[in-house]
Amino acid sequence: MLKITRKLEFDAGHRIPDHRSQCRNLHGHRYVIEITLEGELVDVEGAPDRGMVMDFADVKALAMEHLIGKWDHAFIVYQGDTAVREFLETLPDHKTVVLDCIPTVENLAATAFRILCGVYDAHYGVDLRLKHLRLYETPNCWADIERPAAK
Repeated sequence: MLKITRKLEFDAGHRIPDHRSQCRNLHGHRYVIEITLEGELVDVEGAPDRGMVMDFADVKALAMEHLIGKWDHAFIVYQGDTAVREFLETLPDHKTVVLDCIPTVENLAATAFRILCGVYDAHYGVDLRLKHLRLYETPNCWADIERPAAK
């Protein structure tokens, strides 16, 4: 098995409602996501991705369609954060993503992993699967989620 990683960036706002410091306020981040896929090389004569685990352009296109395009320049809010949800609803055509978890970097990484597993796994490449995802909230703070090794 080989691994490849594609790094992408997006901007989004959030807040951590019960945080004891500044993160309880509305604010935003320049998120960086690293998507690591694992699989075998494509070895089909004439295939445009021959010799690749997956074309990096396809990795990006799928991530943009299923995750980043939805989260980029959105405010990501916990469904239980009623006051902020009601406020955002007053803004015409505001891009809001409502999640069933508090939008910490850990929860966002887990949510992104779950979404992208359904996109990459078994649909493309040869034995392709999402192996690891890293989400940076800042250059110095990130969360990792990795698929456990097969037993």
